[in-house]
Amino acid sequence: MMKKYKALNIYLVLVFIILYAPIFYLIYYSFNSGGTMHGYGHFTLKWYKEVVQDTRLITIVLNTLVIALLSSAISTMLGVVGALAIRTVRRAPVKNTLLTLNNVLIVSPDVIIGASFLILYTIIGIKLGFTSVLLSHIAFSVPIVVLMVLPKLQEMSPTLIDAARDLGARRWDVLSKVILPFIKPGIFAGFFMALTYSLDDFAVTFFVTGNGFSTLSVEIYSLARQGISLTINALSALLFLFTVILVVGYYFIVQYYRKPRRQGAGE
Repeated sequence: MMKKYKALNIYLVLVFIILYAPIFYLIYYSFNSGGTMHGYGHFTLKWYKEVVQDTRLITIVLNTLVIALLSSAISTMLGVVGALAIRTVRRAPVKNTLLTLNNVLIVSPDVIIGASFLILYTIIGIKLGFTSVLLSHIAFSVPIVVLMVLPKLQEMSPTLIDAARDLGARRWDVLSKVILPFIKPGIFAGFFMALTYSLDDFAVTFFVTGNGFSTLSVEIYSLARQGISLTINALSALLFLFTVILVVGYYFIVQYYRKPRRQGAGE
């Protein structure tokens, strides 16, 4: 049995090495003074200084953060409403149809989604830029939030709502004081998932970005086409670090909200 667990642990270690080796290789050369990824000179922060001093790049970073935060906040609100609506549907065929339609946007290729949005915005006359990117990010983030919130709604016992109504709670009180506090971990999970998807998205954003507006993923692609530069390494390293901070922050938030429930169970 012990040998089996050791073999599984070795397998997991190998998988993580394969997944993270290219990222750490990229980060390693972001401190290289040689200017290439073929020979290492000495340790330097030159490329990080170039990233910080590039005002255009800073503007693109701010654009990316604004798009990510706005789209995540709006899609979280819409996703919670959508999950509540699906939860209240009684007929199984209708509910399954809604879930299928929700999942289609998640499994559909990004290229198809991006091209579809590009055609739609061209037909209805929306100028490509901030608005088109924001609307597209909201559209593909809402289904993610729905999938994060629905399991928490399914965990909630209907007796909680019945008890609140028996005590005279109105619909808004039931929603704000019973349902939302219970599904709060799912809401945070949906928000952070939408945030990371928005920060990471390239294919959809590439289609709907106009002249004068860009995001980090599109900018990194443009820089890479011009030739290998360690500025890309530094920028990618910073973006990876920011993503790690988001994941760690989400973990501690989930642990914080689980702690009262564990204490209550212990009592």
